[in-house]
Amino acid sequence: MKIWAQWVAISALFAGCSTQKEKEVKRPNVIYILADDMGFGDIEACNTASKIKTPNLNKIAQEGALFTDMHSSSAVCTPTRYGIITGRYNWRSNLKNGVTWGESKALIDSSRTTVADLFKRRGYHTAYIGKWHLGWDWGMNSNNEIDFTKPITNNPNDLGFDYAYGHAASLDIPPYVYVENGKATAIPKEKIDGTKGYGFYRKGWIAPDFKIEEATPNFFNRAKKYIAERASKKESFFLYLPIPSPHTPIVPTKEWQGKSGLNPYGDFVMMIDHYVGDLVAELKKQGIDDNTMIIFTSDNGCSPMARYDVLKAKGHDPSANYRGHKADIFEGGHHIPFIVRWPAMIKPNTKVDQISCTTDFMATVADILQLKMQDNEGEDSYSMMPILMGDDSDHYQRDYTIHHSINGSFAIRKGDWKLELCAGSGGWSAPRPKKAKEMNLPDVQLYNIATDPQETTNVYREHAQVVKDLYGQLIECIDNGRSTQGVKQKNDEGYKGWNQRKKLNDLKTEITNL
Repeated sequence: MKIWAQWVAISALFAGCSTQKEKEVKRPNVIYILADDMGFGDIEACNTASKIKTPNLNKIAQEGALFTDMHSSSAVCTPTRYGIITGRYNWRSNLKNGVTWGESKALIDSSRTTVADLFKRRGYHTAYIGKWHLGWDWGMNSNNEIDFTKPITNNPNDLGFDYAYGHAASLDIPPYVYVENGKATAIPKEKIDGTKGYGFYRKGWIAPDFKIEEATPNFFNRAKKYIAERASKKESFFLYLPIPSPHTPIVPTKEWQGKSGLNPYGDFVMMIDHYVGDLVAELKKQGIDDNTMIIFTSDNGCSPMARYDVLKAKGHDPSANYRGHKADIFEGGHHIPFIVRWPAMIKPNTKVDQISCTTDFMATVADILQLKMQDNEGEDSYSMMPILMGDDSDHYQRDYTIHHSINGSFAIRKGDWKLELCAGSGGWSAPRPKKAKEMNLPDVQLYNIATDPQETTNVYREHAQVVKDLYGQLIECIDNGRSTQGVKQKNDEGYKGWNQRKKLNDLKTEITNL
């Protein structure tokens, strides 16, 4: 409570500060590291049974805050990234299921406020380095093919980022081309064949300066250079660093191969941990460590491409015994690691047990910067500052969280109860949607996460009122266009309609009659 009171006092100073007072109170630099397909069970600080050594991430957790019940807004890549950048649930966008691809158009309209825009309002330098996976508009030729010599429009620079460097989609999706501030850094001259196994990637164009196995080190090294440049100019900065690993292709560099004693996935996670440690060391070298907030998290749960069977045979479970994995409505799909370190403000060994969501980053930033968001900004974002500053959960306003699977299925979690409105996983683990339908499984699943964290016993018939209440809360949230307080907003229509929304309507009679 003492730390929270301190923050409130500083916030009051920000809110009414003059130019002189702004100089007296320094806002933090912020680095948001987003891993790709890393499970909650992969970091030792999150899961004591983990068989992967993660000393640097453990240290960040020990020196800051560890969230035990954090969830990505979706169980797959693109939608979660949308939620982080906009503070809005992904299913409100045009993309109602699945992900964008290498040639997909921009998903975020340039008129929508992003978290980078908030930082720029306070004079920060903003940068994105890494995997974008939110679509951008390639220049096209007369045959409707990508012309890599043409500028890319509706790119990250149009969404508040002063500097932007990265690739279009996942590291297994072509084209394999680096884009810097709207231009390809090199023009592809050849296509590479696809591969299978741990190193899986698809056939497609590749630029001569793009080395798939060097992508992760490249992004971290560029991030270190960016930090040094900003420090030399004594300039506050926001760095969004979405790395493409440990997603496929699972390609740890030579010095990390075999290090985990598990398989290439374990090696890859260890490599990421090493580079995160390097980044922290750079902050200390530049003398800006104390007032830099670092967030490390993942866009969703671990992928089955990591080979759960091999890992579990050696005692490691990326989902930490939660059911399912990436793509699923089950916990393994969206229950993710989330650690925050800010030495100047966050007490060491802070533990946060409240359910939280990655969409909350935007409101947290607005709180730190003392900015008031408008009704059409961060519609599903709640500031995490009260729980980051100490055990003051009464001021953290998130009451429930909505989950989403790869096929667009919904779940809502409130307290210990989780209502899933689909049969089976809604994703890739058994039973998949088609098989679940063949098995005549119910489209209504209710689990008590406190007593049944592995979601083994569906109790929806025994707790009909809980089902009705959660269903009503979900429908209200969808129809209001927001979950936060404010003026009602509109959801985007969607490229192919909204089949899951229709399914929710179809379930109304069944749920009412329970």
